[in-house]
Amino acid sequence: MLYAPQRERLHMEIYELKGEEYIELIKLLKIMRISESGGQAKMMVDDGIVFRNGGQEFRKRAKLRSGDVIEMMDFKIRIE
Repeated sequence: MLYAPQRERLHMEIYELKGEEYIELIKLLKIMRISESGGQAKMMVDDGIVFRNGGQEFRKRAKLRSGDVIEMMDFKIRIE
């Protein structure tokens, strides 16, 4: 019998800007508790495991605005 690999389920979160124009990527990773520190968040971005709107994001201080979607590992965050 042939088994298809199970796709990991993404943990979807929403981050609300609450009147702010944007949030920096590494700050978002810390606030959402994906990384334990700013240093760890920077390493995640440097390692190329963070995706913004489907493409790899290597800018640690990328300004995330409403409508952006961040994906990494099994997390998916939509900015509103």
